[in-house]
Amino acid sequence: MKKTTFGMLLGLMAFAAMALTAPTAKAEDYTPAQMQQIEEMKKTYPLTTCPISGDKLEGGEMGKPIDYLYTAKDASGKETTRLVRFCCPSCVRKFKKDPAPTLKVLDDAAAKKASGAASAPAPTAMGGAKGM
Repeated sequence: MKKTTFGMLLGLMAFAAMALTAPTAKAEDYTPAQMQQIEEMKKTYPLTTCPISGDKLEGGEMGKPIDYLYTAKDASGKETTRLVRFCCPSCVRKFKKDPAPTLKVLDDAAAKKASGAASAPAPTAMGGAKGM
């Protein structure tokens, strides 16, 4: 009985560890058409920092950014795909748990960029702004 309980507990812990280290989208996970879509979306991407942590995307200490295509239905029921860029897999996991705050950060940054507002540290989905 003790061996069975121990084995079940060990199996549960292994399963939980796998869930915490779930893979994130990598370039090789996307089709050539999706990779082209990502490259086009990068041209107008409104942030130079991770929308979760505020860390720099290009040349940051976390390495190469993770480009993630997020698809959801908008208010009219139409399916839309958006590019969300992250500094690390941990930020991707945080986004997947609750995308709304991050999407708001992106929407606000896009609106600010479109209005030509002065460049200031972007707020993050974690609150505040990096460097403030």
